[in-house]
Amino acid sequence: MPETTRNPLPPTDVSLLGLGAMGSALAATLLASGRSVTVWNRTAGRAEGLAAQGARTAGSVPEAVAASPVVVACLLDLPSVQETLAPAADELRGRTLVNLTTTTPDEARTLASWAAGHGIVHLDGAVMAVPAMIASREGRILYSGSRDAYDALLPTLDVWSTSEYHGEDAGRASLVDLAMLSGMYQMFAGFFHGAAMVASAGMTASDFAARQAPFLAAMTHGLADYAKVVDGGDYTVPGQQSLDFSDLSHIVRTSEEQGVDPAPIAAVQALISRQIAAGHGGEGFPRIYESLRATASRASTEGDAA
Repeated sequence: MPETTRNPLPPTDVSLLGLGAMGSALAATLLASGRSVTVWNRTAGRAEGLAAQGARTAGSVPEAVAASPVVVACLLDLPSVQETLAPAADELRGRTLVNLTTTTPDEARTLASWAAGHGIVHLDGAVMAVPAMIASREGRILYSGSRDAYDALLPTLDVWSTSEYHGEDAGRASLVDLAMLSGMYQMFAGFFHGAAMVASAGMTASDFAARQAPFLAAMTHGLADYAKVVDGGDYTVPGQQSLDFSDLSHIVRTSEEQGVDPAPIAAVQALISRQIAAGHGGEGFPRIYESLRATASRASTEGDAA
């Protein structure tokens, strides 16, 4: 059944759709900064705490959208955004939509295309923070899409966290966000794998973490040097650890000997082996980047060296 609206709500600065942990934190921070806020959530009871802080509650999405010139969506995924916004397309026309729902880059572009077709200004955001970090400088929110919208809204966006603009391509913020999360989750997976290895000898994960954390922190200082090599494209620069020397099969074997699944480190070894097989064993460890590039680029690079 189509959503119905009550009498129009008084105008507010921002309407926020979705009151999960992140959406609630975003709304509470806006209220604390002195902005007037209208909120909507599929489960209405979640709005009660924000209402006590001064938020106005809407009974429908069209009603919430009509209350403010800026509409923020912080929902589960792209389908939930599409389902939520479709009944309010007419009300959204001429307004600015800030999507803070996690999407893939192509999904962000799909939403941007839909918004453009309905006369809606679109700005996509990727939240690199947990709810507790909202209203602090510890996290950051990446944005892409309308530059005019970003510039106009920056005083409001900055109340949430450190803001970064990544260009007109609506999918760019999501791409950078998910790439950074990839590094984080693979680091965590590496820690869990190491903890499983030493657990076979009785060491606790806490004991292992006390040793691993400072070691990883020290190793991150090498990222800038690795990046220079990758950007320069010369993996023969003196001083690098060669791929032949970086063979990790001994770690794989040790994992297997301890009865631990070697999958995380085996994946890295597979990248090394691919480059060695292509004749690059004497080049630096950063060369595995070439095993990860887009298929066409990789095929060209490895084909030339074969």
